Amino acid sequence: MPDSEQTLDYLEQQIPSLSAAAVNVAYWQALATGQAVLVSGECGIYEALADGTMKLVKPLAKPLSVPVGTRVKIP
Repeated sequence: MPDSEQTLDYLEQQIPSLSAAAVNVAYWQALATGQAVLVSGECGIYEALADGTMKLVKPLAKPLSVPVGTRVKIP
């Protein structure tokens, strides 16, 4: 493999960790500016506030476990 292909492969492997870091930075920047952030948790969607409190916005049903290829109708 030429060096340019190896370099490109290496850079492509870094995409998941770079995107995770970008999301983390955006989360903390939003909280630092006093904005609320929506996050998913065990029982639903929560509003995270800068003071560290979490307020339940919407409860969610437990996740479905279905075999591959099964069609599920979501109401």
